Amino acid sequence: MTTRRTVLLSLAIPLVALLPAQAASPLKRLDPDKDGTVDLNEAKAAASALFDKLDRDHDGTLDVKELRGRLTAKEFAAANPDKDGTLDKAEYLALVEARFRAANPDNDGTLDARELGSPAGRALLKLLL
Repeated sequence: MTTRRTVLLSLAIPLVALLPAQAASPLKRLDPDKDGTVDLNEAKAAASALFDKLDRDHDGTLDVKELRGRLTAKEFAAANPDKDGTLDKAEYLALVEARFRAANPDNDGTLDARELGSPAGRALLKLLL
């Protein structure tokens, strides 16, 4: 049993060492000015780029299939005020802004790694990465 525990521990230590880097990874990807935070403009820029990438048919809208599980049916319906079954970029960015504000409880206009790791921050990240 001791040998097994030693082997498992030796495998786990390198993985644990990677956790902080992986946790910071979304922040690094979303923070072009390297100030350690993501502001709304940076979030919208990332969201706009992702929207373009997800819009495989290049019709300027995303349907549920193109969103690939980033939103539940209820979230999609709420984000689609014209009820046309698709989100255009303005609707998508409005949702990003709402999620950004939800992830920013201190209302300082920026999100740090802790805020991005919150449930609201993780919901936002689904629309950015």
